[in-house]
Amino acid sequence: MSGVRDELARLLAQGERPALATVVAVRRSAPRPVGSKLVVSEGGELYGSVSGGCVESDVAVQAAEVIAGSEPRLVTYGIADDEAWEIGLPCGGEIDVFVQRLEGELPEGEGVLVTCLAGERAGRQELLPRGSLEPGVQELDGETVFAEVLAEPPRLVVVGATDTAEELCRAAGSLGWRSVVIDPRSRLATRERLPSAGEIVVSWPDSLEADEDSAVVVLTHEERLDVPALTAALASDAFYVGAIGSRKTQAKRRERLLDAGASEDALERLSGPAGLDLGAQSPAETAVSILAEILAVRAGRDGGRLRERSGPIHAVT
Repeated sequence: MSGVRDELARLLAQGERPALATVVAVRRSAPRPVGSKLVVSEGGELYGSVSGGCVESDVAVQAAEVIAGSEPRLVTYGIADDEAWEIGLPCGGEIDVFVQRLEGELPEGEGVLVTCLAGERAGRQELLPRGSLEPGVQELDGETVFAEVLAEPPRLVVVGATDTAEELCRAAGSLGWRSVVIDPRSRLATRERLPSAGEIVVSWPDSLEADEDSAVVVLTHEERLDVPALTAALASDAFYVGAIGSRKTQAKRRERLLDAGASEDALERLSGPAGLDLGAQSPAETAVSILAEILAVRAGRDGGRLRERSGPIHAVT
């Protein structure tokens, strides 16, 4: 969402009236989830995606008409037999895309952004308090609206200013996530070593804070850092807590955490060794392995191979 906001701000600053296309509903398989967005400039430049390339060209045509003065519109794309490869979704899915012209920037802040999809108020937007409306297309006060939750992106908390920490922050940044690296060793916790970290905190990890939108990864191999970091993380609302290290290291760490007062139930939350079984060796590969497990946990998945899954490929949002 931040990239879309930045692009819209750039175009608006240039005096343009860009169009914004948003996926508001998905049926069966689709390449992009609900909420995916495509920005179209007056000159036809595209930023973002609503289908991974299947229908963008037609959405651009629809957007040009809206930019020229036509009313906002809700367009449905789906499998269309022989025409599927021209305008449609050859994967067999169907999506509803709402196309609107923007005169100003999108509302900011946390909450539920409500966009009217039909009638005289089509395209009107309002930010309601968080939790006031379930996301998706629904009826509100006699109008058909699309509601989407606006919130800060997930936050990755990394303990240990290592080369793997840099790779984790780099990968998390590509997802649009926030990141912070915590390490009391000032010679290691530097911007030169961690250029991708959103924030660097030179402090003992017992002071780390993590909410329900946070994942914590401990990369150190020192008891004096591991134990306080994991004790704090396991007592927090973090949706993921992981730590690297061999199985022997994990067993010793578990005993130390129990001695420090951690409960058996709390230790069940600990992913150690952290990551999925990808055969990772380098810091970059290890980061992919760990971040893949974090994504799976956040989506309620086990991280298995998609070819062996019988259910939906994409996570339900």
